[in-house]
Amino acid sequence: MSVETAPRRRRLEPDARRGQILACAVRLFGERPYADVSTTDVAREAGVARGLVNHYFGAKKDLYLEVVRVMVTIPEVAVERLPKGDLRTRVDASVTWFLDVVSRHSTSWLAAVTARGMGGDADVERVLAEAEEVAADRMLVAVGLAGQAAHHEELRGMVRAYCGLATSTAREWLQRGALTRTQVHLLLTTTLLTIVEQVIPQVIADDGPTRPAVPSD
Repeated sequence: MSVETAPRRRRLEPDARRGQILACAVRLFGERPYADVSTTDVAREAGVARGLVNHYFGAKKDLYLEVVRVMVTIPEVAVERLPKGDLRTRVDASVTWFLDVVSRHSTSWLAAVTARGMGGDADVERVLAEAEEVAADRMLVAVGLAGQAAHHEELRGMVRAYCGLATSTAREWLQRGALTRTQVHLLLTTTLLTIVEQVIPQVIADDGPTRPAVPSD
C-alpha cells in the first residue's frame, strides 16, 4: 500500500524500473478514470518504451489490477515494523501507519478502493477480496491473535468488518471532509481496542451454539 517514485530517465535495475513504472501508473490511475489512461501514457510518464510496461505488467488491465492490489493490500513489512510495545501502542502505530499511507496517496487510494471506471469487474472484485483476506491475517498478527485457533474464522470476520470500517472512515475524512484525521484516528483506535479487549474475549469464552453453517446448494 505504499509506492515511491524512482528518479526518471536513469538506468535502473529491473526491480527499481518496475517500481518506477508502477508508481507512475498509480499516480495516473488515481488522477483519471480507467478508460482515460493508456499504457502509452504510463510509459511516457515513466520515461520508458511502452514495450517495457508490457514486459513487466502485461496488458493495461493487468497493470491496473496491480495498481489496485498495491494500493489496498497491507504489506507484510508494515506489520514487521510495528513497535514491540503493549497492545495500545501497537494499535496506535497500526492506525497511524494506515492514515499516513492513505493520506500520502489519497487520490490513488480512493480510486483503488472505489475501483473507479471498473465497477462490477470480476477481476477487480477478486483483487479487493484477496486484499481483505490479507488484511484480516495481518491485523490478527498486529494485535497478537494470529495463533488463536478457537473461533478463528469468527475473529477473521470481525477483523474484515473492522477493515471495512477503516476504509469507510478514511473516505469520510479524505473524500467527504466530514471527519478530521484526529477524529478518524480516535474512532479507529478505540474501535479496534474494544474489539480486541472486550468483544473477542467474550467470543472465545462463549460456550454457546456455534455460528450456523452456510446452507449448501
